[in-house]
Amino acid sequence: MINLKTQYAGLTLQSPIIVSSSGLTNNAERNKEFEKAGAGAIVLKSLFEEQMEMQSDAMLQESDYPEAADYIRGYIKANHVENYLELIRKSKELCTIPIIASINCYRADTWIEFAKQLQDAGADAIELNVFFLETDIHHSCEDLYRLYTQILKKVKQVVTIPVIIKLGKYISNMPALVNQLKANGADGVVLFNRFYQPDIDLNTMQLVSGNVFSSHADLSDTIRWTAIVSGKIPNISIASSTGVHDWEDVVKCLLAGASAVEMCSAIYTHGAEIISQITTCVEEWMHQAHYESLDQFIGKLNYANIPNPALYERSQFMKYFSNRD
Repeated sequence: MINLKTQYAGLTLQSPIIVSSSGLTNNAERNKEFEKAGAGAIVLKSLFEEQMEMQSDAMLQESDYPEAADYIRGYIKANHVENYLELIRKSKELCTIPIIASINCYRADTWIEFAKQLQDAGADAIELNVFFLETDIHHSCEDLYRLYTQILKKVKQVVTIPVIIKLGKYISNMPALVNQLKANGADGVVLFNRFYQPDIDLNTMQLVSGNVFSSHADLSDTIRWTAIVSGKIPNISIASSTGVHDWEDVVKCLLAGASAVEMCSAIYTHGAEIISQITTCVEEWMHQAHYESLDQFIGKLNYANIPNPALYERSQFMKYFSNRD
């Protein structure tokens, strides 16, 4: 009997496939469809700190009463948060799988007051997406690490549910940061967040949005860092994300050391049915490989478990292409 159960950040998932935070998960009825298709958990669409600030600023520009600034900002934030709390409540009412709240923030104090409300509304865990693109030439890596740990510690002080940190891959020493997060109470990490992709329109000479979806080509970095982090820092849950499009990608991430995978682009493209297709194929692969549970092969090919772990650290093409003209 094939068992797809997995332990992720203190949560028991019926399958390793998590529907990632996106517009897909902004509807409780649709979240129920993902559960029916075989999803192990759902991360709700994020509350965005910057988005609320932009909306507040737009309303302030239209207002003739500058002294109302604090009221307007408070009203905008409270309205967004209440709508989000209702999404949590409704999703928990309809679904039996874990519902994970998601917050996209970049300051230590902004969301602390609401973290407890997310827990009280029924969220089974909180995923904190803290990364922002640092362009200050005087900024140091230590400053970024400090920001992560400050937010993590303050949220952990007010909630008892698991807290997961979603990371971007543009970090100089990923294992060091994850180790620091683990030491400060992180229950899991997601590798990686996918950011806005800029492009240039040569006809209009303007900056435009590039492809919003990931591709199979994005999976290599996800596998590399999942394997390295899981091998160097045991006992912290990892969800692989970005570039996961089919059942083979799922199995590769599990072999590299992930406890679960987050999927978004493939579900946008193929619909909820891709989840059931992937779980069926993973079960068939496990049957043919004589595995009965995920625990039997999770991390089997991570940094700590292969004869030559330096393969994951290789960054140059020379040894592969030195014979080519």
